[in-house]
Amino acid sequence: MKTITKAYRVLILALILPALQIAGAARAELVIDITRGNVEPLPIAIPAFIEAKPEAARYAKDIAAVVTADLERSGLFTAVDPRAFIETPTDLFVRPNFNNWRVLNAQALVVGRADIPADGQLRVEFRLWDIFSQQALSGVTLTTVQTNWRSLAHKIADEIYERITGESSYFDTRVVYISETGPPDARIKRLSIMDADGARHQFLTDGSNLVLTPRFSTTSQEITYLSYENNQPRVYLYNINTGEQEVLGDFPGMTFAPRFSPDGNSVIMSLAEQGNTDIHVMDLRTRQVKRLTRNPAIDTAPSFSPDGRRVVFESDRGGSQQLYIMSAAGEGVQRISFGQGRYGTPVWSPRGDLIAFTKIYQGAFHIGVMRTDGSGERLLTKGFLVEGPTWAPNGRVLMFYRQTPSDAVGKGGESRLFSIDLTGFNEREVITPLDGSDPAWSPLVP
Repeated sequence: MKTITKAYRVLILALILPALQIAGAARAELVIDITRGNVEPLPIAIPAFIEAKPEAARYAKDIAAVVTADLERSGLFTAVDPRAFIETPTDLFVRPNFNNWRVLNAQALVVGRADIPADGQLRVEFRLWDIFSQQALSGVTLTTVQTNWRSLAHKIADEIYERITGESSYFDTRVVYISETGPPDARIKRLSIMDADGARHQFLTDGSNLVLTPRFSTTSQEITYLSYENNQPRVYLYNINTGEQEVLGDFPGMTFAPRFSPDGNSVIMSLAEQGNTDIHVMDLRTRQVKRLTRNPAIDTAPSFSPDGRRVVFESDRGGSQQLYIMSAAGEGVQRISFGQGRYGTPVWSPRGDLIAFTKIYQGAFHIGVMRTDGSGERLLTKGFLVEGPTWAPNGRVLMFYRQTPSDAVGKGGESRLFSIDLTGFNEREVITPLDGSDPAWSPLVP
């Protein structure tokens, strides 16, 4: 992946002359409080970017379209219909006529400019304007190779999201997942990767071996995944940027691939030894494995807290499938799930405040979240089968897969990827070429 360079990131008071501040425009700073429930989307106008020269025309249009789609997909923004625009910006450095945007009920305006300088790079500048205070909120210049224009567009959307919400964003990220095709009793499963919006899709494996449960590192563009060769589970470490992979080991009885520690130096996993499944951790530098739990019950699906000090996992040691927390050394095990039903596949939020999980209750599957002490349980969505929650790097959005039931002869039963935010109101399908399951969200692309 080619690097995008951010030439400047500054607030408007450091960029724009005081003369641009309009007297009498006393108004609270434009902001979306995303911690509330069903947030009313903020109207934002995003015209096609200005083309500095004809060869930049396609990028000017396409980048604006990707930025618009990213922001709308968050559920926090709604784009003003371009057909209603009264004016079209023609100069990035000319102050907009705010009345022409206010009459459209726009609260924010994005004006951008795309150029291809003599070095052949793609250079994009943009400014984010608050319509009512008539002040610019941010100004950024980004440069990249032309083929990497989509990542540049995602970074612009990230900047806008962060400036208005005050939260970190998640658009310039990737998702690995299992692409599925074929009948239920003979599924072909391939490791696949795409942008978080479903674009730039690639198959990473050819389907000759069954692959399961990819996991992204929290510090790099690296994954682990489980592959069955000759019916034996083998764990691989795969570098997304270089395509290089190495074998971590053969692990008979393993059903979930390992998850990375926050520092990326170790992985945590469940291993079956002598008929008993416990939690183990492997140091990736030495390949030494340490056993953390010693219980006759099934302990599985571990996930580190973002500070690396604690681990959440599922276990039936209390008689039913429930969630437990312990220290990273395997000490002080405490149960945290006490609601009705069975709980599994816990994943600690990157923010550290919540744990996502799958719950089976009254014949249905649910995706939910709870605080790390088990309080505040909220079920975000349910279905015939919803599983595999994975967090966006900002800890505000989850992705999962939803499977529909097959008919009496095994037809149907589609499996699709979806995202949902913590309000539970913004559920959207992530389009993939074939069926999809087991998504894993990357950190922000450097």
